[in-house]
Amino acid sequence: MKEEEVDRCQIQNWYPKFKSLTIKTKFHKLPESFINYLIDDSDAMPNRVHNFEEEDDFQVPEEASDNEGEPPLNHPSFPELEIEIRESIETLGGTIIPKLNWSAPKDAAWISPSQNLSCTCFNEIALLFRSSDSLIHDLCNAYDSCTDKISSRPESFYLALRKWYPSLKPEMEFRCFVKSNDLVGICQREVTTFYPVLLNEKDLIKGLIEEFFDDKIRFEFESQNYTFDVYVTKERKVKLIDFNTWCGSTLPLMYTWEELEEIMENSRLSVLPGLKTAVPYDYLDVSSGSGWAQVLKIAEEEFQKENQSSVEVA
Repeated sequence: MKEEEVDRCQIQNWYPKFKSLTIKTKFHKLPESFINYLIDDSDAMPNRVHNFEEEDDFQVPEEASDNEGEPPLNHPSFPELEIEIRESIETLGGTIIPKLNWSAPKDAAWISPSQNLSCTCFNEIALLFRSSDSLIHDLCNAYDSCTDKISSRPESFYLALRKWYPSLKPEMEFRCFVKSNDLVGICQREVTTFYPVLLNEKDLIKGLIEEFFDDKIRFEFESQNYTFDVYVTKERKVKLIDFNTWCGSTLPLMYTWEELEEIMENSRLSVLPGLKTAVPYDYLDVSSGSGWAQVLKIAEEEFQKENQSSVEVA
């Protein structure tokens, strides 16, 4: 994998070309002071963000010190960024999902009051970002898998604010795997639950995503090897969610990268419901007789059937 392939997957790079196919998004270039704040491993969080209804009398309260001679601890403040973000959130309907260049802080959803990635203000975004290991990868290790690694980080970091849709069904989001510009695999993106409905709709979903890839993605995205995530609406329309690299830090979900390479060699498209990415796989109980063992058994049977009756990708 090359650095240019990683760079193409930054949302601020691919969004302009695919704007009509994806979720409405607003971008904010982040100041270095805010990046340093995200990387800082201290436990200090902003004591308070601006309450714009009380803007005139806003003050950062002083923190008590055990030693009277020591100055109070300084909390970071980003008033201009806060104002810009508030305006964008209002434009997007009042609730957004935040994302950095490559990643959303999905691993930190547990810390949010809503228990998901929806945010209504700067403070909620900062809390998620400061608690996410995925974002630390974006900030410090984005190019680690590149064979031509020169950069230690991208030139700039951007906050992408994506419109929040509370009615989206997690079972309708899929990860698609492209190798040598051919679609070789599709699987469910959110996998903490097994959704039997997907077994009945697998062929329909495969057809919709194949058509979307051929018409909208195949000859527009410049990389030859990559993954992309999509959402299938109740009207059977396919919406683009994101692009990610082939291998590297991208999770292959129900597959292994070796299996996907083998599928490519056989020129066949594989479709599987996903099972193991929304939580670390090591945390799941897959011992004999467990619920996950049964789910994995079903998935394996489906995988074997698919290998026997796969349809070649056009």
